Amino acid sequence: MAVETPLCDFGRPAPDFDLPGIDGRNWSLRQVRGPKGTLVMFICNHCPYVQAVVDRLVRDCAQLQELGIGVAAVMSNDVVAYPEDSLDNMKLFAARHGFTFPYLYDESQAVARAYDAVCTPDFFGFDAGLGLQYRGRLDASRKQAGPADARRELFEAMEQVAKTGRGPVEQTASMGCSIKWRTD
Repeated sequence: MAVETPLCDFGRPAPDFDLPGIDGRNWSLRQVRGPKGTLVMFICNHCPYVQAVVDRLVRDCAQLQELGIGVAAVMSNDVVAYPEDSLDNMKLFAARHGFTFPYLYDESQAVARAYDAVCTPDFFGFDAGLGLQYRGRLDASRKQAGPADARRELFEAMEQVAKTGRGPVEQTASMGCSIKWRTD
């Protein structure tokens, strides 16, 4: 079932986290924070919406990192019900797509709940002071990649945050698969 993200709650502080990464170490918000802003995104391996954009996402994140934006991806799905999202499969997915940022496992789903994440992909773009400035989409892609010349909405928004500290007033909600919440 496709789910859309809510509108940006400008200035909302970024919740802290301490999560294991696919690299075998734990990562906190402080460790991924960039000097010009921070992007925390909720993704997973199996979602067709993520699969449709993952290569564009990796490209844009690498360029944002060059602008001083810290980046982290968080996977919060129930891996018992969705084993394709397991930690081992996260490692394979990240290697296949050349992730340049930490890919973190939110086994308890507490971080997804703290951020009010609702779908994959779900993007949270913060300014240098960790106030929320962007809660939109990557671009016009859905279950299939958008046109090659699609406007790079996430990149442009976070580039603006890096330069001005403020995200765009007009933002289009991200759409994706619902987070697969545990039922136990």
